[in-house]
Amino acid sequence: MAMCKTFSSVSFFCLLCLVGFVSISADAAVKRYQFDIQVKNVSRLCHAKPIVTVNGMFPGPTIYAREGDRVLINVTNHAQYNMSIHWHGLKQLRNGWADGPAYITQCPIQSGRSYTYDFNVTGQRGTLWWHAHIFWLRATVYGAIVIMPKQGTPFPFPQPYRETNIVLGEWWNNDVEEIVKQGNKLGLPPNTSDAHTINGKPGPLFPCSEKHTFAMEVEQGKTYLLRIINAALNDELFFAVAGHNMTVVEIDAVYTKPFTTQAILIAPGQTTNVLVQANQAPGRYFMAARPFMDAPLTVDNKTVTAILQYKGVPNTVLPILPRLPFPNDTAFALSYNAKLRSLNSPLYPANVPLKVDRHLFYTIGLGINQCATCLNGTQLTASLNNITFVMPRIGLLQAHYFNIKGVFTTDFPDRPPKPFNYTGAPLTANLGTTLGTRLSKIAFNSTVELVLQDTNLLTVESHPFHLHGYNFFVVGTGIGNFDPAKDPAKYNLIDPPERNTVGVPTGGWTAIRFRADNPGVWFMHCHLELHTGWGLKTAFVVENGKGPNQSILPPPNDLPPC
Repeated sequence: MAMCKTFSSVSFFCLLCLVGFVSISADAAVKRYQFDIQVKNVSRLCHAKPIVTVNGMFPGPTIYAREGDRVLINVTNHAQYNMSIHWHGLKQLRNGWADGPAYITQCPIQSGRSYTYDFNVTGQRGTLWWHAHIFWLRATVYGAIVIMPKQGTPFPFPQPYRETNIVLGEWWNNDVEEIVKQGNKLGLPPNTSDAHTINGKPGPLFPCSEKHTFAMEVEQGKTYLLRIINAALNDELFFAVAGHNMTVVEIDAVYTKPFTTQAILIAPGQTTNVLVQANQAPGRYFMAARPFMDAPLTVDNKTVTAILQYKGVPNTVLPILPRLPFPNDTAFALSYNAKLRSLNSPLYPANVPLKVDRHLFYTIGLGINQCATCLNGTQLTASLNNITFVMPRIGLLQAHYFNIKGVFTTDFPDRPPKPFNYTGAPLTANLGTTLGTRLSKIAFNSTVELVLQDTNLLTVESHPFHLHGYNFFVVGTGIGNFDPAKDPAKYNLIDPPERNTVGVPTGGWTAIRFRADNPGVWFMHCHLELHTGWGLKTAFVVENGKGPNQSILPPPNDLPPC
């Protein structure tokens, strides 16, 4: 099984062997994993440092399952940090206890303790991922989730010869938690990363990185499935393969209408499956990624590379670099996202809510608050509807389930306190925000439309928003201020993309719809770790229904104590 643990192309045979390997002691429909949280010394860019890992691996192990499986992952924490792990994109029906965000659905796993995440994979198949959901530990604690369709169910696109995970990340030479602490002391953003990575490796354009380069071997004429995951903390990324087109067939574990493109755009938290045909002259071709940023903000703008190498071609052949879009190519970003459409076939319908019970309008803003412990007396902050979210001391789901008073309120406003010209000239005065642990209560099975509106408080910026416990349909998006009188007429209610994480464009808005049929407390936050830490987050309390299978399941016995 050693070859399955490498990052080389994983054949379906190898994949299924590995699934069987982890399930020897269990029923065929139960997959068991042991995650040991361990500190390990790792060297990148000529720098060695201790990092937090799962099982000593960076990135961590891939979770393999099949639609309909039950998955049990026992996490034992041997590190000095508290830990929790989120299974990003898994719906966790009635089972928020397995969702993972610290102080939202559980208290963290303390050093020396264990917790078993026990969940069913229901009605989902495709590429998702897992990551630490506490502090900035997901900088090194992350990995892929590969969910195969039910036995005997083919992909709705040509069967690939082999498949490979392409996990995009970020690397800091120094201790990430210390960098964040320094930034918080100053009330400013921490230093940007020193490199991006593909499967934990920055590639040969960086110092000391010839040996830290991911390579994938292909055979002439064969088709390969790339499962691409953006596990970066703060950067939307362009990705391309030199000389080869890609056919997009899935996003966020939902099949799409296939389309061909020279590059993709992928935000933190998102996944994209593409088919690549090895139909070029045998050689070595760079796969590359670099950030998209169309606002006047600092990013790590360096390019990470990996190698697609035709079988039989010697390593002495110099690879060709792809043409990536320019870092500020807004036009490419908008046109690429506009091509994303749900497959909407009889087998995989797009059940878009056509009638809306609850209309929500949330403004996304940056701000400046007073800070007695910060060196200059102020700190940068972020808010939804001018509310900066304050994390509780115990899990919100426990507080809701056990009716513990005083932990949160359910008065999060459906719209901002004061309408203004959201995307006009930059607003640099009166930038204080309200602090609170305020949630929005949603009736079970009601349909929700949420419009997320970027604002020019300090600056406009693109924000990828992730909703836990649900997929949603991206029914509309635009630049400027959302117009409730005109913009809904342009919605796509037939085959909009279905996702769990969506980018709100710089100086623009995005409208999403979902049916609130999963009771619990579900986190919604910007997936830029910087903004999440600044308070750009909230949660929905979805009430229980009246039916027998419409209530939150009881908590497991080993739920970590607070």
